[in-house]
Amino acid sequence: MKQLAIFDLDGTLVNSIADLADAVNQTLRQMHYPTHPLERFYQFVGNGVQKLCERALPENATSEDQTFLLTHFSAYYESHCLQYTVPYHNIPAALEQLKSAGIQLAAASNKPQRFTEKIIRHFFGDDTFAVICGSCETRPKKPAPDIIFEIMQQLHTEKAQTIFIGDSNVDIMTAANAGISSIGCTWGFRGREELVAAGANFLADDPAQLPDLILHEIL
Repeated sequence: MKQLAIFDLDGTLVNSIADLADAVNQTLRQMHYPTHPLERFYQFVGNGVQKLCERALPENATSEDQTFLLTHFSAYYESHCLQYTVPYHNIPAALEQLKSAGIQLAAASNKPQRFTEKIIRHFFGDDTFAVICGSCETRPKKPAPDIIFEIMQQLHTEKAQTIFIGDSNVDIMTAANAGISSIGCTWGFRGREELVAAGANFLADDPAQLPDLILHEIL
């Protein structure tokens, strides 16, 4: 029986793409570099903010440019990360149903810890997630499985009792690397084709499907 559901954040729990794009583009304008349309950011995100900034810069950008963009993006995003971001429809209800059924909930994101906690606590309160893990200097980012193992250890669960829910190939590979089941969320940033190719154990087209999938162990 599943006892722990670990969720990715961006593209899974919340649609944050507009705030991420805005923060990057604001800084690119300061640097007199070309900005990008919103659609480009769906492919830029997923591997952490440093990689996001690297992907947004032109090929001739220097390491100093990367440092400038990352620093100023982070400062702007910290004060604007709730401007356009919203939970996906049916996510709050799905989380409440899972928690009411006794499932422990956790979040595992490649977004820095301070941003991850700020967004989750703002939209879902302090009591919904038992553990909130963003990226940090001492742990490799997803798709390395370390973040999953850390959460499982904190909540005293085994692999067979744990499932990971995410919207990208990074998330599906993270679950596979950890040896746990996965649900791919087609409403997120990357879409069905990428999730299928990555080997998601199951696909959900609406957050309302998640409680049945997890509680009834269709996986």
